[in-house]
Amino acid sequence: MSNENLYELAALIRRERDTLLAEWRHEVRQLSVAHGLDVPTLNDHIPDLLEELACELEVCSDGSMIEGLKENSITHGLDRLRLGFDVEEVVGEYNALRGVLQDLIERHELRLRGVVNRTINRVIDVSIGLAVKTYAAQKALEIQQRREEHLSFVAHDLRSPLAAIAMAARLLEVTVPDVGGDERAAMLIETMHRNVSRLNSLVVKVVQEEANLKTQVNERVERRELNLRGMVEALVTDLRPLADATGLSLVDEIPAELTVQADAGMLSLIFQNLISNAIDYTPGGEVRVGARGGADDVECWVSDNGAGIPADRLEKVFDKLESDPERGSGMGLGLAIVKQFVEAHGGCVTVESEPGRGSTFRFTIPRVTE
Repeated sequence: MSNENLYELAALIRRERDTLLAEWRHEVRQLSVAHGLDVPTLNDHIPDLLEELACELEVCSDGSMIEGLKENSITHGLDRLRLGFDVEEVVGEYNALRGVLQDLIERHELRLRGVVNRTINRVIDVSIGLAVKTYAAQKALEIQQRREEHLSFVAHDLRSPLAAIAMAARLLEVTVPDVGGDERAAMLIETMHRNVSRLNSLVVKVVQEEANLKTQVNERVERRELNLRGMVEALVTDLRPLADATGLSLVDEIPAELTVQADAGMLSLIFQNLISNAIDYTPGGEVRVGARGGADDVECWVSDNGAGIPADRLEKVFDKLESDPERGSGMGLGLAIVKQFVEAHGGCVTVESEPGRGSTFRFTIPRVTE
């Protein structure tokens, strides 16, 4: 296409702008979400986008869009989310514009090729990319905010009935005659106390894990030299009653002299989550905790001979909110915290597993002195 035809197309876009917009609105109003929108709201930045396209055609530019148009596309994505568009409908709007431009070119028997084709597609595709990226980011933020609100409400709603159950158990102990002398009644009340305490601890743990995931991972890693064996021994001591309750053998095989440069709080949570997770899936089995030092990093692992992880879940175990569907419990935060804390140190975490034979989680902490 000659420069004369390029200018002709640019002039056509300006001259027939209102017709193009009317045709475009007709197409977009096929979307149910757009039925009730007034013309200014529906148009949004599309008139400016047509003017930008005309300018780009006049200079035959293969460069990037001007900043003003970028900002308009970003705002468009946010506005469409607010109005209830889904992401496919946002993309559909821009593709409808591409279609009416094609119709304009065909009506005037102008051939679409070369720089014209590239320019039209570039301007529209960049707009799609910016609008969709902003839409998706805002949508994810809103989902996260709703989830946090829901978690807060659930935690609050659970604490109130749990406190009432605990109070009722205490009242039974002091008001019902001879309850202390009835072995079966005493056992039932003790069971009630124990399970209320356990549920309270679970609520606190879920809330704390969410807080850890939101705040601690973004804090600066405060490295200091730690004796790895001493840290893990303290954790094993705390977790041993949980292991003993299921007949599990919990073994610390970390060399006594091994040290690591790491954030003590983060590293402790990494091991705690991995060991607790292994205990949950290995009743009556064995969990081994080990580590070895290399030239560039320290490799640590937690290995068990428990239930293992199905192949279709291996790639998802570190995702936030990914929990075991077979158990239907937990918020899916523990392994997400492990991954983020390890990566905050500059390391990586992996898992090897075979259903029925167990799992091994490995992570590295680079030997870095700050």
